[in-house]
Amino acid sequence: MRCIRCMTENAATRRFCAGCGAPLPLPCPACGFDNEPTAMFCGGCGKPLSQAAAPEAASVSGAPRPVGAERRQLTVMFCDLVGSTALASRLDPEDLREVIGAYHKCVAETIDRYNGFIARYMGDGVLIYFGYPHAHEDDAERAVRSGLAIVEAVRRVPTPELLRVRVGLATGLAVVGDLIGSGAAQEQAVIGETPNLAARLQALAGTDEVVIPESTRRLVGNLFDYQSLGEVEVKGLASPIVAFRVVRESPAGSRFEALRTGEAPLVGREEEIELLGRRWAQAKSGAGRAVLVSGEPGIGKSRLAEAFRESLESEPHTLSRNFCSPHHHDSALFPFIGQLERTAGFERDDTPSVRLDKLEAFIAANALAEGDLPLLAELLSVPVEHRYPALDLTPQRKKGKTFEALLRQLAGLARQRPVLIIFEDLHWADPTSRELLDLTIRPERADAGDAGRDLPY
Repeated sequence: MRCIRCMTENAATRRFCAGCGAPLPLPCPACGFDNEPTAMFCGGCGKPLSQAAAPEAASVSGAPRPVGAERRQLTVMFCDLVGSTALASRLDPEDLREVIGAYHKCVAETIDRYNGFIARYMGDGVLIYFGYPHAHEDDAERAVRSGLAIVEAVRRVPTPELLRVRVGLATGLAVVGDLIGSGAAQEQAVIGETPNLAARLQALAGTDEVVIPESTRRLVGNLFDYQSLGEVEVKGLASPIVAFRVVRESPAGSRFEALRTGEAPLVGREEEIELLGRRWAQAKSGAGRAVLVSGEPGIGKSRLAEAFRESLESEPHTLSRNFCSPHHHDSALFPFIGQLERTAGFERDDTPSVRLDKLEAFIAANALAEGDLPLLAELLSVPVEHRYPALDLTPQRKKGKTFEALLRQLAGLARQRPVLIIFEDLHWADPTSRELLDLTIRPERADAGDAGRDLPY
């Protein structure tokens, strides 16, 4: 059994590492999944681990116990440390052990945030599955996001030398779940073309690059910006494949627009469109209205909202679109921040000074209070340099003042023309955003100030 801290190989009967004394993973006797040393139940199959510490009884043939393999749609990731051979020649083995251990820990923590499954550590490489043992509808997206996150996180690992990685991903059908090998060499193997393609693409990737094939590109749509690598020859495949380098997350906020593959007619939604139209007419008359569109995934909620938005293109109104994300449900006011950045005209490559200038112009155009700028600047992570005094508020008071500023901005827009606010994927909204949205819909509940009461409805 290999210690993930120092990479020392240990006997299968050991419970603590012979090299560093750290607790070793606790293998499940039923499925072979490596669990935390203090775990009571297996993270792979959920069975009790009361017998896991005992040496496994060898079968008559000496072969590993059969475990039910599954045919799965998988996204497989290979992550490799760049220049590890040269690094090994420059560092003492003990120092190298610490560097590799810190690198593995960084990768593991990043993968865990996106619910990936680390199948195997291979020296300076890591093999990761998305879609096994637990499948998600957005496994390909999770894999790409985690690849970009690994590139950024590994750069920040505190080591004597800067660490860099390269990542290859591939998506497709595979058979996964068979346990092969024994002891420290045991792993849950994946069989099929997908892992081979991921390994080849990782070899093609440059330093700090994430490379994906066309099959994965189709699944993640325009959620990311790409650079086409054209057709590339891949060893073992009869014909070239089209590959892409993932540059960054796309600025497009709407997941619906980013993932849609074509325009489909809206059929059988006349009654819903008519209801939305009646509520819009009431809102224009000064009686604000809120409509919740709910239903099963894929039923057409976003398509309905988009069709209604398109029906209002000829009418004077202000559109405010707020996009919630499953990857930012712990980020306070994430949808409001995104909407405010788009309204203020922020660009990805803007310097802090340029962003502050744009924010000042936005404040002036919307006739907000003078004290709102430092609050909104802090919300948008824009340094105010020496133009404005630092905020001296308690966290609760700062939150209340920020709510007031955002509600004032909305009230100012509503006094000029009707405002259509669309919240997409509200079930992913963070608690603070839900609280502010509740004050927007029901301003009589405002207790942080009077801004909510100024809304014209």
